[in-house]
Amino acid sequence: MATLRALECLVALVDEGSVTRAAAALHLSQPALSHQIAALERELDTPVVERLSRGVRVTAAGRAAAVDARIALKAAERAVEAGRDVAAGRAGRIRLACAETMTVWLLVSLLRRWRSLRPEVRIDLMEFTSSDAMVEILMAGEADLVVGPEPTGTTAHVERLGDEEMLVVCPDGHRLAGRSSVRVEELVGEPFVHYTSDNGNAAWVDRFVSSHQVALSPVLRTRSPRTAAQLAGAGMGLTIVPASALAVRPAGVVLGFDPPVRRAVVAITTVPSDSLVALFLADLRDQGLPVRAEGADGFEDQLGDGSGGGDEGGVVGGP
Repeated sequence: MATLRALECLVALVDEGSVTRAAAALHLSQPALSHQIAALERELDTPVVERLSRGVRVTAAGRAAAVDARIALKAAERAVEAGRDVAAGRAGRIRLACAETMTVWLLVSLLRRWRSLRPEVRIDLMEFTSSDAMVEILMAGEADLVVGPEPTGTTAHVERLGDEEMLVVCPDGHRLAGRSSVRVEELVGEPFVHYTSDNGNAAWVDRFVSSHQVALSPVLRTRSPRTAAQLAGAGMGLTIVPASALAVRPAGVVLGFDPPVRRAVVAITTVPSDSLVALFLADLRDQGLPVRAEGADGFEDQLGDGSGGGDEGGVVGGP
């Protein structure tokens, strides 16, 4: 197949009408240019220039080839420009998969900033209730970056972004409502709003309470932590939710655990060197995770580094 360099030499010959001038325009030696033209003639199996006593003349075949050669060279220029634009974060496409509770809690401000600063970058957002399901999508090549709790396992590149607090929601007037924190043992015997099996929080909650030799009393199950918080606040029972589910404050009372319980939030990718993925990860890292600060009602979100303080309780792991 003819090289772009050979096509470039042919176009220069057509434009300049002289080997000397064409070589100078391309910053090549005359033998180097002649070598490229000879290779092109072998590829076409016909001469593209006629050697005359006082120079050269491009043949009809050469002029015909030069027409499409110009198109190919322009396309190559556009390809290089497109690659540079993507590398600089000015264009391209990034496919994000995130835990559904983290869209508003963690990503919305960053997505808004990217939309403002990088309007030519297309962002596809997919929301899931299971980190394991997100990893499957990632490994199938259908996502570039996963953001959520730690999965059961993966061979992809994993970066820890910080920790998210796990919280208890109970209705107003409940015996625990006046407290600032609750021990795991105090959930025994309480009606509990649990999760369906396709939500990763179901397995997390079961492992967590089992590690404390505590059994729950589920009264209903939901696929959404945000719905679980609203149901608990409405009096259906107690529930355990990640802080990311409370970006919109639910009815009822939000309590921390004693000692505090946190789980890791991670970013996972199979292409950590991809320019857009690396830029997005860097922005996530710089932004940090929202953390819960103690306010008048014990619940107030603000941006922070997500590392938190105090002892960690329960188990670290995700859906």
